[in-house]
Amino acid sequence: MIAALIIDMQNAFFENPDLAAQQDELVAACNELIDVVEEAGGKVLLVKTEHERDKSTWTLSMLDDDQGFIFRGAGQADFVPGLRTEDLPCLAKTRDSAFMGTDVLLRLRNWGVDQIILGGVSTHNCIAQTAADAFANNIRVAYARDAIGSEDQEAAEAVLSILSKGYRQAVLTPPQVKELLRKRLTGHR
Repeated sequence: MIAALIIDMQNAFFENPDLAAQQDELVAACNELIDVVEEAGGKVLLVKTEHERDKSTWTLSMLDDDQGFIFRGAGQADFVPGLRTEDLPCLAKTRDSAFMGTDVLLRLRNWGVDQIILGGVSTHNCIAQTAADAFANNIRVAYARDAIGSEDQEAAEAVLSILSKGYRQAVLTPPQVKELLRKRLTGHR
């Protein structure tokens, strides 16, 4: 089974001008990925970052700077307008990786998922950390090229190169995503 994880498509991240310039295209690509995966019988999980105001969930850099970010219930934590969220399960995380301190592995195992396709932001941070942890848990990873974005393209390309070579994680175009799903439906790897 394949699942798409749509990571951090939240208002706070698109306050960055470089990501704001990509927002419409990323929303459209993530929505297309959601549709394609669901049509193929796969699962979709929305993943978002949320922190508590009391500092209990803050990262070291947030604590060092005494500045929190993306507080639960604040508008920054909301998904960006236009992203398809209705009837989709959502997972809240407090670290870059969707695996750190969450039940994502249990959810994926319960669904029978052995491969994930990643979409969202930011490629060189949360997507990369989630991908590395998926690999550590023997879950295959692919990236939906049009559905991932970053405010630092140089870092994003470097990380994708490392992960695709070292962990054999494919960076796929929309037709390649559809072909992967078609092969999985017919029982081919």
